[in-house]
Amino acid sequence: MSTVDWQGKHVTVAGLGVSGIPAARALHERGALVTVVNDGDDERSRAQAAELEALGITVRLGDGDTLPPSTELVVTAPGWKPGKPLFRAAAEADVPVWGDVELAWRLRGPGAAPWLAVTGTNGKTTTVRMLASILEAAGLRTAAVGNIGVSLLDAVLGEQTYDVLAVELSSYQLHWAPSLRADSAAVLNLAPDHLDWHGSMDAYTADKGRIYEGNRVACVYNAQDTATEELVRAADVEEGCRAIGFTLGTPGPSQLGVVDGILVDRAFVADRQKQAQELALVGDVNPPAPHNIANALAAAALARAFGVEPAAVRDGLRAFRPDAHRIEHVADVASVMYIDDSKATNTHAAEASLAAYEPIVWIAGGLAKGATFDALVTGAAKRLRGVVLMGADRALIREALARHAPEVPVVDLDRTDTGAMSEAVREAARLARSGDTVLLAPACASMDMFVNYNKRGEAFADAVRELADERG
Repeated sequence: MSTVDWQGKHVTVAGLGVSGIPAARALHERGALVTVVNDGDDERSRAQAAELEALGITVRLGDGDTLPPSTELVVTAPGWKPGKPLFRAAAEADVPVWGDVELAWRLRGPGAAPWLAVTGTNGKTTTVRMLASILEAAGLRTAAVGNIGVSLLDAVLGEQTYDVLAVELSSYQLHWAPSLRADSAAVLNLAPDHLDWHGSMDAYTADKGRIYEGNRVACVYNAQDTATEELVRAADVEEGCRAIGFTLGTPGPSQLGVVDGILVDRAFVADRQKQAQELALVGDVNPPAPHNIANALAAAALARAFGVEPAAVRDGLRAFRPDAHRIEHVADVASVMYIDDSKATNTHAAEASLAAYEPIVWIAGGLAKGATFDALVTGAAKRLRGVVLMGADRALIREALARHAPEVPVVDLDRTDTGAMSEAVREAARLARSGDTVLLAPACASMDMFVNYNKRGEAFADAVRELADERG
């Protein structure tokens, strides 16, 4: 709960946008003297600045590097890199830096809803939405918030009251959240990602691990990803907090897992050595791909830690519908299944997608963000019928295929115009045979050709539908 006297406190908010504007408003309403700094000075930024200035908030556009005089606290948008001059100046002046998550945590009122928090390289949004669905099935007032798109500030300061919040947290947000203490939390998996922002894998991992600090009930980890368990061991938690694992195999005591197509709980039962509680069927998970079953187990573990009954886990998973562009079935054309996993923007996510189907014609490529592809190709080689490559860094994947899957036919599309995806789908259809899956799992970011992964997925879906119409 907030113990800060905001009246007259000089606060600099770094960044306009989905987190900066609500933060500036909330602080201004509490009497803080707010200055917003922003790198950009475009038409949209000027319009946003005008709205804030009308409230009496100072906005400085085109200079996000200089620390305003008299600043006592910086509240930053999560994406601003720690190495920016603004933050170096704050450190030199002994000025604390918070993110929007830290601010929301500090501004919670009396009797605030506990947080069930989720992070990981992949699967965060799906797991948080599954968790919210389970909590709703249990009759609890809840919302999926955080990095998922709903501002945590809006959730904690709005008129709506909640029993519990399902909170998605990115590594960026956790970096700037020093006092966050979740009721229970999960780290789903760890793989290299955003290393340009964090500086190293160790720094990235450490920021993910912050989610376990001060947990009260349960630290949920992936029993098949030892790095997540190591983070639990290193965490400073409250007395009595338990380590709860989840696995796609048979669970041991204090774990959730899968037995004969059934999701079972050996953690929240009276006799963990001898008992296992049925929670749901694998078929209740939509879609029942292995990595999505892992997401469901993590969500179930957090819900069970909060006291949710098994029937609500089953009902919540049955009610859940995944977001677009996450292993989404688009259509079947000529007995070939077309799957859109445009959200697979790194190798770890693509690996999970590729493990869910076979044989596969794989559409891949984009911005690699420093990734390498040898391990991904080696693991998927036997499943591949063919590969269609597109995007700026496609040569990196092509070279890995030449080294580790030289027998797999590869189509290399040297074009970045709006029709490239349509050609990619047509080439994939040419390579595919009856019973195959054409899988868009790029293993790369989209910004070389598309505004975001959503637009890339939409282009794929449109191209598949065009193909379906032509082939009747």
